[in-house]
Amino acid sequence: MTPRLLFRSVAIAEAITWGLLIAGMLMKYVFQVGELGVQIGGFVHGLIFIAFGITALLVGVNQHWGVRLTLLAMVTAIVPFGTIPLDRGLEKNGRLDGSWRHTRTGDPRDHTRVSAVLRWMLARPALLAGVLGVALVSIMATLLTLGPPGGAG
Repeated sequence: MTPRLLFRSVAIAEAITWGLLIAGMLMKYVFQVGELGVQIGGFVHGLIFIAFGITALLVGVNQHWGVRLTLLAMVTAIVPFGTIPLDRGLEKNGRLDGSWRHTRTGDPRDHTRVSAVLRWMLARPALLAGVLGVALVSIMATLLTLGPPGGAG
């Protein structure tokens, strides 16, 4: 799976889960049919929201986006459906081109500790998937412990 395909897949999933969350909120607040839609939509959206942030960080490092663009990509998920225009813009500007960087090049950005760690992890895909999975679950568990946004946990 290329960085482009991974990023696009998670960006689309993030937008879809925004739709689920909004539908759940409509069910709860407009149609007053209960909280189940918000509970399910909120949980799934939260999980994919975090996965998108992790994906943006991973792809951003691989693609040499720089701190600003990487943070912008991560923050874009806060805006409903914002990951879709972001994906299109990155695609249009060639920011998703290329494959995973398994070897160091002459580019000075490939000589950083972060790039070295990325290459090391890319050479161990099972370990990378495990670390990312643990990060996702840990962040989600922490947020669930803290309680829902704006609510008394």
